[in-house]
Parts: sequence; structure tokens; C-alpha cells
Amino acid sequence: MPDIELGVLAILGICVAGGVIGAFIFQKLKVPQVVGYIVVGVLIGDTGFGLLHPSDIQALSPFNNFALGLIGFLVGGELSAGIFKKYGKQFTAILIGEGVAAFLLVGIVSTLILYFVCHNWVTALAAGIVFGAIASATDPASTIDVLWEYRSAGVLTTAIIAIVALDDALAMTLYGLGTSIATILVQGSGHSIWATLLHTFVELGGAILLGVICGFVLDYVLSYLPQSEKRLGISIGLLLVCIGLAVAFHMDLILATMAVGIVLINKAPNRSKKLFETVRSFSTPIYIIFFVLVGARLSLDNMPVWVWGLVAAYVAMRSLGKWIGAFWGGRISKAEKPVQNYLGMAIFAQGGVAVGLSIVASNNLQHIEILEGLNLGDMIIFTVTATTLCVQLIGPVFARMAVKKAGEIGCNVTEEDVMAEMIVDDVVDKNIVPLYEGTPLETVVQHFADQDTFVYPVVSNDGKIIGVLTFENLKELLNERDTWQWLLVGDVMQPARHKLLSTMNLAEALKEMGNNQVESLPVIESQASGKLLGVLDIRAARRSVNAELVKRRTVTG
Repeated sequence: MPDIELGVLAILGICVAGGVIGAFIFQKLKVPQVVGYIVVGVLIGDTGFGLLHPSDIQALSPFNNFALGLIGFLVGGELSAGIFKKYGKQFTAILIGEGVAAFLLVGIVSTLILYFVCHNWVTALAAGIVFGAIASATDPASTIDVLWEYRSAGVLTTAIIAIVALDDALAMTLYGLGTSIATILVQGSGHSIWATLLHTFVELGGAILLGVICGFVLDYVLSYLPQSEKRLGISIGLLLVCIGLAVAFHMDLILATMAVGIVLINKAPNRSKKLFETVRSFSTPIYIIFFVLVGARLSLDNMPVWVWGLVAAYVAMRSLGKWIGAFWGGRISKAEKPVQNYLGMAIFAQGGVAVGLSIVASNNLQHIEILEGLNLGDMIIFTVTATTLCVQLIGPVFARMAVKKAGEIGCNVTEEDVMAEMIVDDVVDKNIVPLYEGTPLETVVQHFADQDTFVYPVVSNDGKIIGVLTFENLKELLNERDTWQWLLVGDVMQPARHKLLSTMNLAEALKEMGNNQVESLPVIESQASGKLLGVLDIRAARRSVNAELVKRRTVTG
């Protein structure tokens, strides 16, 4: 296909529009939406139609950093101190178990395969160690996106969030150790393992320190900004500063922004909760673009056939390592059964961290030749790119399966979620007996005394709504009791200026009632018929919503 040069705006538009369409299609297939984003990226990248070139993707790398920073910030907002006090030992055991198990299984199998290819133990062992270190990394972005998409909540969801949040630090530590050993193996002495590890720990510690400082600064500024739109603006601005400094000083930007979120949620939980909700709603198009670019980056051209065998072994051993390691870590730490049984399958995804580490490794090992025309650095990038594509497609599916088996899908539902799915007809009180305009007022007074309502709809003889009678109307006549016998409802009622349709969305209906400052409104079947169906009362509606909320949170997914 001939090369097509697109502008940045066109690229972003294709990413968002294509990603939404892809997500819709895959959701219909009961597959997490993030898979749809990635598949669309593959289709429009070099592997597919070639609409996005490596130069375009490189030009948008700052945008990817911004997306990763937002993900880190929101993940940090899920990690309150209470969680670590309660589950700290479990998380540590599981983190070490799944990371080390993936490192060992992938490292051993990769070493054996490469030895049969190149017949050089030193080169094979060096590559195996690098593959094992990269395999320990887990992609937080696609995993967290699945949890948010399916509104999951529970002990398993909490453990998943904590593990993927902390996995970067473990992966970088293993990578620092592994690449040091690999470099010494292939280049001899002159490279210190301890110096490399010290450098890694300085980078990690610097990222945490940067995030903590930015978190305290942001919390201080937010305490003086009551308006939500200004809070969003200053928060995004400070996050961009944090991301930029992390990139400039070669720190882990996810760890840095995660530290910002942890500081906020623990120092000012009530004030920051609304901020996290606002950032999450604002960031949806950014996530879509990020995942589409992830797919577009996965170019798999010109890969030797035997490398696909290595790819298959890598994916199988990494998945097995994550699963077994998480199981034994959970069992040793006496974690809950859902965590023991299902956490491993929820952390298969591998993303930007692994690809980034493979690029760094390739720069150090590209001078080592495995076969004629193929060096170790290129082979590492090829393999990690292909495995990333595979596990990014299957990882979200297994993550959904894990939270579904644990019964945690749909448990993180809010009142807004429930109201968005309900209509007025679901909560309308149809037992309200309407008043006819010719009814004597003396009879009506007894209605108000017997019923727990302050608004009665008034209908004509053919059942159409013509007005409402409120308690406020009657209060004006309390001192004129002698008029009750000859006054009729039609004489004192108010015109029905505001009515609700039974098919109207409940959230919109309650918002309209709040804008009009009314507690109750009549509900009609349709504008054409005008026939009264009942009365919507705000208090009764919220009781119904809360009951549905409790039901959804307790019923298994």
C-alpha cells in the first residue's frame, strides 16, 4: 500500500474514532474493550494498512508518557494506607512469587531454545536472563482498564491493583540485576553488578521521592482551590511537570505519578476522591489513543520462523510463572481463596515497560551475533514485541475471567451508574390516587392526612393530567375552614407546568426536579396521550436506587 502522510490531528482522530468502533465490536463479542483498541492499532500500523508509521508513533511518544502518567496517578489513588496495613504481607509474597517464577521459567526455557539455535551457552544464557527479567513486568494499563470497564470490586480486585502497581519496581530491579549478569557474560569483566543495581535503586527511589514531593505540593494547592475545574487544571499541570521531570532524569514515570496519587488519597481522602473521579472521566480519549498506538507500534515484519517458537514458549512460560507464582505467594501468605486461585490469570498482560526494557537491552547487546544477519539485540526486540502483542490480546480476556470467577464484576457500582441505567417508570409510584378537578376540598384534606405525600396530581374526567394540588396550596386555606365545603380542587390547584415522561432517564429526571426545586412531579405515559401514570418522589426514587445499588454489589458478577 502506498505511504500516506497524515497530520497529527488526523492521526489522533483515527485513533479515537477507530478505537471506539473497535471497542464496541469486541464488547459485543464479550471481549474487553482494550483488546479492540489494540487490534485497531495493529490494523492501522505498519503490520496492517500502514496509516501510522514509526515516525508518527515516535512523534507522539510524549502523549504516551502523559497517558502512562495518568494511569499511574489513578492507580495510586486506589492504594490507601489501610489496604497495605491489612494486606501488605500478602502483596509482598505474591509480588515476589509471580515475578521470580516468571523470571525463572522464561529464563530457563529461553536459554535452552537459544542454545539449540546458536550452540553457544554464554550467548544463550545472557539472552535467557534478559528475557526472564523482562517477563517479570506486568502492564498496569490494560489490566486496570478491564477492572474499570467491568466495575469490579473485592479482595481480588484490590490485590490486582496493588500487584500491577508495584510490579514495575520489581521488574526494574530484576532487569538491572539480569542485564548486569548478561553483560558480564558476553563482555567479560569491567561491568559491576552492584553498580548497576545501585543505579536502578537510585532511579526507583528518585521516582518515588519526586512523586511524594509533587503529591504534597498538589495537596497544598488544592486546599486553596474550591472550584473543581481549577482543581483539574492544576492537577493535570503538576502531573505533566512530574512526568516531564521523570522522563528527563530517566526515572520510572508510572512509579512517580503513582506516588502522587498515593500521597493525595492518604493525606486528603475526602477532598481527592472527587478529583480522581474527574480525572478518570476526563482521561478516556487519552487511554483510547494510548492503546491504539500500542497496537500500531507492534510491527512484526521479517521475523525468522524459529523466533515464533521462542515467542510461544515465552508466552506459555511467563503465563505459567505468573499463575503458579501468584498461587504459591497467596498460599504462603494465607490470602483469600479468590486471590490464590485467580490473581495469576489476571496479570498476564505485558506492555510498555517490557517493550522499553527490550529496547534498552538491545542497545547493549546488538553487537552479539546469534545467526548470520541476526544479532541478539534485534532478536530480543522482535521476541518481546511479538509476545507483547500476544499477551495484550489474551491478558485482558483472562483478567475479565478472573474477576468474573471471583464474583467481583459489577460490584463497584455507584448511584450514578444505577440511575443512568434506570428510567422513571422503574421507580414511579403508581398507587397514588389522583384527584378530580370537581372533588370538594373537604374530601381532599383527608387525603393529605392519610397519605405520606405532599403533592397530588389533578386529572380531568378522561384521566389526563391538568394540574397538581400541593400541601402549600392547602396551608393558605387552613384558617378558612368554612370554605372547604364549597371550594373544589379545580379552584385551588396549580397548572401542571412540569411533567415527566415514564420513558425518561432517571438521572435526567432527578436533575430536572432539582433544577425546578420540586420534591415530586407527575408522570405521564406519553406527550400525545397526556394520561397520568403516577408520581415520582425524589425520596422514594433514591430509596429504590439505593436498594438496587445494594443488590448489585452483593450479587456475584
